[in-house]
Amino acid sequence: MSNSFFPQSRRRFLHSSLAGIGALAGIASTQSGNALAAPTGRKTDTVRLTWGYFGLTLIAKERGEFEKLLAKDGIKVEWLGPFPNHAPTLQAVTGGSADFGFGGSTTPALAAVIAGSPLVFTQFVIYDPRTTAIIAKDGSGINKVEDLVGKSVAVNRSGLGEFLLIAALEKHKIDRSAVKFVYLNPPDAAPALASGKVDAWSMWSPGVDIARQEYKAHNVFLEGRDLDFQIDFSSYLTSRKFATDNPDIVRAVNAAFQAEAKWVNQNSSETEHIVQKRTNYSDQVRDEFIALKRQYRVLPVTDSKFIGELQQAADWLVARKVLPEPVKVSDHLANL
Repeated sequence: MSNSFFPQSRRRFLHSSLAGIGALAGIASTQSGNALAAPTGRKTDTVRLTWGYFGLTLIAKERGEFEKLLAKDGIKVEWLGPFPNHAPTLQAVTGGSADFGFGGSTTPALAAVIAGSPLVFTQFVIYDPRTTAIIAKDGSGINKVEDLVGKSVAVNRSGLGEFLLIAALEKHKIDRSAVKFVYLNPPDAAPALASGKVDAWSMWSPGVDIARQEYKAHNVFLEGRDLDFQIDFSSYLTSRKFATDNPDIVRAVNAAFQAEAKWVNQNSSETEHIVQKRTNYSDQVRDEFIALKRQYRVLPVTDSKFIGELQQAADWLVARKVLPEPVKVSDHLANL
């Protein structure tokens, strides 16, 4: 993917950049109850990583320490991007042009797996606070979830935006048919909100934060404040073949992201200055992010408690038809 998405202004950034392993891999056991030995080895010295304008992957790319850490193991990093959201990174991995998704939403990841993509999760990230929100422009008359009745809301299909809107409607006992879901990816949703082609937008950070300022918009429903549970998480995925052929590289990439998360957790202000420099949003948005002091917690695929929570989340999404059919999460974990 070309670097034509590089933002020259906050507005352009908003419009364009938003544009054989075991079924219980990592937690499997023999009949005697002894853990199976994790595989080792690698068949390449290069790993191709996708990136976008948010999250640990952008910070890792910009700081450069990630690449130095992998270089100690003789692994060369190639960065591919920017990508506007998680689904295209998964398509790149499935198509063979990339090795890892960029740490995006578990919901489109599960949708890709259900659709037949040969992907496995390599690790997960929970960050707090979460600022995904449904927003509407000031003066639109949309100030609470009930005001969305009869209105149109832009969401990404089978993604975080759609999930949040469904959860908001359910919490407020509003039938889904009372609101028009408009399926748009972020690069198309931003100008649709700006021009009034949609009445509201369900979007994640930092796009939602930039849009609030650019378009004089406000929160109608904020995930971290208004949602009583977490269904969607951040996740890294690779192809089943890459994980089988290169378990040492998968572990090294995991460790490098864990190190990046530790640094970010200890350096909130410097982190946000790094991201702002690359994405060129306002000092006001940057300072809001600094004040959040966002923390990242990395979870391995061997965390059975979390895998159980993700399975419950997947079942919730299936029951509400965000995901088209059931999926067994433990069948799609890298053997680490």
